[in-house]
Amino acid sequence: METAVYQSPIGGIKISVDNAAITEACFTEDNRNDYSENALINQCINEMDAYFQGNLKQFSIPIKLTGTDFQNRVWSELLKIPFGKTISYSELAIRLGDLKCIRAAGTANGKNKIPIIVPCHRVIGKDGSLVGFAGGLEKKEWLLKHEGIIRSEQMKIFA
Repeated sequence: METAVYQSPIGGIKISVDNAAITEACFTEDNRNDYSENALINQCINEMDAYFQGNLKQFSIPIKLTGTDFQNRVWSELLKIPFGKTISYSELAIRLGDLKCIRAAGTANGKNKIPIIVPCHRVIGKDGSLVGFAGGLEKKEWLLKHEGIIRSEQMKIFA
């Protein structure tokens, strides 16, 4: 397993790869720029750069999600949410086939080790509030603004 730290506009992202896919791309407090000669890490960094520059709406880097069957179902649903769109946690639960699993879906959402690429930031509260994000709500807000989902003036409602 190889790792690198990429400095994005919203902080460090630790990227880990195995032989065939990205296994982690999580926010980190590590502030070093640690690039690697690994082709997958370099592809991930290039795609992240393009995303943050507004030139990429869907990642093509191979990913490997490791979790329970339920977590994998949740993460698969997250991958279906297009750039610039959101769904509510209750909509996520409905897509999974059971509104009663809303809390479990939220918990699985929070255990996503590849945020941004697996866009857990696109899941919001039913009332439009920015609830829950392992990277912090300020990062979630930044990502949703970046994707044109919310405008700065809309955030005043939630303050």
